[in-house]
Amino acid sequence: MIDTHCHLTFPDLAHDVEGIIEHAKSLGVNGMITVSTTTANCVDCLELAERFDNVWCSSGVHPLYSDPARGDRDAEAGEHDWARMRKVAEHERCVAWGELGLDMHYDEPPLDLQKRVLAEQLALIEQCDADGLVKPIIVHCRKAVGELIPILRSSTVDPSRFVFHCFTEGPDDARAVLDFGAMISFTGIVTYNNAQEVAESARLTPLDRMMAETDAPFLSPRRVRKQRPCLPGFSRYTAEFLAELKEKDWAAFESIIDDNTERFFGIRVPSSVETGA
Repeated sequence: MIDTHCHLTFPDLAHDVEGIIEHAKSLGVNGMITVSTTTANCVDCLELAERFDNVWCSSGVHPLYSDPARGDRDAEAGEHDWARMRKVAEHERCVAWGELGLDMHYDEPPLDLQKRVLAEQLALIEQCDADGLVKPIIVHCRKAVGELIPILRSSTVDPSRFVFHCFTEGPDDARAVLDFGAMISFTGIVTYNNAQEVAESARLTPLDRMMAETDAPFLSPRRVRKQRPCLPGFSRYTAEFLAELKEKDWAAFESIIDDNTERFFGIRVPSSVETGA
């Protein structure tokens, strides 16, 4: 299977990417998408995707990094480098835009700033669509489904191109996302005893609209909850939990989510992969 969302460039993982890939392979996780958080970080993500045959990347600005001052090299210019974001997206190893969206769990950055940066990204994506550069979009949405869906709906982007990653909301919000037409991806949160609403959301999500991920280095699933950092290979444990929740045997469920992942992102993991440069 594939870990559809992790952050290999974050300090907890960046020091041993080759070892992390080998660990994932030992658990049957033969590929991973390292997801961008800023228009500087997307370059780092692409460098890893170019180095490893079973790593892909995305290009986008996380809503919590809407303020460029949080973006490392972006801070030098005082603004997001949209041209850089597009250049990364043009590379064949970049398989998605994002992660982009809204986060209303925190007070900062202000919601109006998040919305402005989201609007700028969507405008860039629409321009790229017009130029023939069409990619799926990874969505970060925390306590903001009601705010975010109308914004996405008002764009020209087909709803089926969005995946709401790390879904942490209850069944009502899950229905809203599904009615909108997007995919839903679950992390280790779905396995937690205190996240029954998220499990209910997974129960109602159709099998062909579901994916699994880690969001590593965060959110280790319950089976390895005390282990830090979370590793991409642990997506196997979340997927096994989802299979049981959906009352499917493991082989059948893995085949379904692999098909979903490969169809959505347009990638296929080879049966054997190189883990070095």
